[in-house]
Amino acid sequence: MTEHAALKEKVALSSVFASALLTVGKAAAGLTSGSLALLSEAAHNAIDTGATILTYFAVRQANKPADDKHHYGHGKYESLSALFETGLLAGLALYVLFTAVQHLREGVEAVDVSGWAFGVLIVSIVVDSARFLTLSAVAKKTGSHALAADALHFASDLVGSALVLMGLVANAYGFRQGDALAAVGVAVFIGFAGYRLGGETLGVLLDRAPEGLADRLREEIAHVPGVVAVHAIKLRPNGPKILGEVFIDVARSLPLERVAEIEAAVRARIGEVSPETEANVSASPRALDDETLAERIVMIAARKKLAVHHIFVHHLGVRDCIAFDLEVDGALSTGEAHGIATALENDIRAEIGAEIEVESHIEPLHADKLIGHESDAATLATIAQALKRAAAGHEAIADVHDVRVRVTVEGLVVNFHAHVWPTLSVAATHEAMEEIERALREKMPHLLRVVGHAEPAGEA
Repeated sequence: MTEHAALKEKVALSSVFASALLTVGKAAAGLTSGSLALLSEAAHNAIDTGATILTYFAVRQANKPADDKHHYGHGKYESLSALFETGLLAGLALYVLFTAVQHLREGVEAVDVSGWAFGVLIVSIVVDSARFLTLSAVAKKTGSHALAADALHFASDLVGSALVLMGLVANAYGFRQGDALAAVGVAVFIGFAGYRLGGETLGVLLDRAPEGLADRLREEIAHVPGVVAVHAIKLRPNGPKILGEVFIDVARSLPLERVAEIEAAVRARIGEVSPETEANVSASPRALDDETLAERIVMIAARKKLAVHHIFVHHLGVRDCIAFDLEVDGALSTGEAHGIATALENDIRAEIGAEIEVESHIEPLHADKLIGHESDAATLATIAQALKRAAAGHEAIADVHDVRVRVTVEGLVVNFHAHVWPTLSVAATHEAMEEIERALREKMPHLLRVVGHAEPAGEA
């Protein structure tokens, strides 16, 4: 059991005992004095005792975790308890009001005001005040609707006891209608308390969203990096918690890992704005207005689980022309690979426009891992010297370093790093690295793969 759950059960159980003791005291004082207002308060307390017992069991039930039959937990047991208490309050208010009006019409009998009656009322006011403050604080801390209803009951008891006390004082000074008028005041207050409680409880049971919360969440979520738009927010209270769904739009060009990060960031922002809110976040892909043609090509290929690179886009009059490299399994036949490329080209035309010109260059993709080992020192030294000589005559390359050569069954794999000038464009850097690779292949055409990594001069 969580700390909040244990605290709710503890204060609910203490309310049962406090309400029962006040009921006995007020009933005894009302019977001995003949005070209608005091007897009305005793009846009010008797109903409160039953309500607090119901609250205790409702809180215990609401504390149970979600199960196979209640996927969202048992929080609404508290709201059902509060709704039942609302009905009790309404019935009691009507009965007390009817009795008090009848007494005023038929004439009021004298009330025997005793120290016992005053003592019970003063003790009741003290106890009601303490229980109201305690229950209100715990209800606010835990978000319990049942305890909030219980606090409202004790608040009505507090006001009712004060009104009865005023009526008895008026009666003691000769104003015999004071007791019946105090009973009317008790009835009106009980009715008002029930009206407020009923409105709040029905709002929970009818899934009324907390006022203003959706707008606050929308404003905050819109500022989360990566969120293009907040499509919809749906919230509903469930006991002390607020359950919801948030639908956002993200750029469709984002990888799944980035989308998951954005969803987690949205959930974290929701927790900051409203800690009691638990919301599922769903992201939908959206084509952005500034999405480039190359980005659209990558997305279309990704949907087919294909890898494309070296995308080249140029305009020919009113027509766009696209060329790209498509990687497919090197073990496929040419016919099979051509079928894959044709299907991708057709998808691109279907989304972008039939008038677009699409050309694909098929490259083999080595799906299997090659088993290899480091080359001997002589081979490494030969290749490293060849790379450095090729770089020495290029003005864009500062140096070549970190050369590695691995031997596989299909040939040698060469990796190297090169420092280039930081102000050089990506296109110029790529061309410079390719020139070095071509120079190496001219001397060693048997190489399987050459991979060069460019980094700005001045970095370690």
